[in-house]
Amino acid sequence: MSEGQRDEGLMRAAGELTQRARAEMARRIVGKDEVVTGILMGVVASGHVLLEGVPGLAKTLAAKTFAEISGLDYSRVQFTPDLLPADITGTLIYDQSSGRFTPRKGPLFANVVLADEVNRAPAKVQSALLEAMEEGQVTIGDTSYALPEPFFVLATQNPIEHEGTYPLPEAQLDRFILKVVASYPSAEEESAIVSRVANRETVPVSKVLGAQEIGLLRRAAESVRVDESLVDYAVRLVRATRPASAPPGPQALRDVARWLEYGASPRASIHLYRCARIHALFDGRAHVLPDDVKACAPAVLRHRLVLSYQAEADGIDADSVVAAILGATALP
Repeated sequence: MSEGQRDEGLMRAAGELTQRARAEMARRIVGKDEVVTGILMGVVASGHVLLEGVPGLAKTLAAKTFAEISGLDYSRVQFTPDLLPADITGTLIYDQSSGRFTPRKGPLFANVVLADEVNRAPAKVQSALLEAMEEGQVTIGDTSYALPEPFFVLATQNPIEHEGTYPLPEAQLDRFILKVVASYPSAEEESAIVSRVANRETVPVSKVLGAQEIGLLRRAAESVRVDESLVDYAVRLVRATRPASAPPGPQALRDVARWLEYGASPRASIHLYRCARIHALFDGRAHVLPDDVKACAPAVLRHRLVLSYQAEADGIDADSVVAAILGATALP
């Protein structure tokens, strides 16, 4: 079998897996395509996803459903202001029979971890979560313990409630590969949701996406071809968010600079590259198009931008800045 035939077979298997995963998620989740796509993309990219939305938009249900269709270990942590690092990492317990301290591992030792309302946790807890997300390990006492593979954090936060919250540091936000914004359902979708709840429907789902299947999807994504001009395009988009280092460009890009205090790091360029390949894979293609980069840019960039006071005065949010950059940056 030639290399081309192997790649074609890998792409076909990946496409079938993606369709089955979406179909199983849709059995329980009404609508929310952006949430389902974000979760699947984060897992395939070996990254973590920040999910923002008001209460009642099925964020927790989406995470739990993904864990069920993957058959992976799942844990949920409700973040509160009185949470301690040991509550999520684990702690040392004294064993009287042996006279030794033994580790009792916390809820972070799971494949899929739902960090519910992550912005309610104090700095020390967020630091412990950051180590787990970045290093794939946690430290209990003097010893570091590796987390299971795959390890995926889905964190949620409520954008309309700020009392008793601790804004996530920019360094931690940068560790999330995507920030997905959950929108309200359409009228038809909301009617379907109400009918399901009223009839107390419990929809079972099947396991279709275990560790082996996730590995296949990752290999398929790595085989997607990316032209050098598209790598350059992704880098130009990210560099346009940095007023001090952005190269001279059209007036529209120079106008965007007044809305930005700090831009995205090189990690954003890497994540945009990865997500564009996965977007092409999900679309059934073995090559990346400019539209793949443009489609992924808002979710990759929106949480990495620090806006200026001028943006606040002008009523400009991060999505508006990204849209302006996409509109003013020349396509390859």
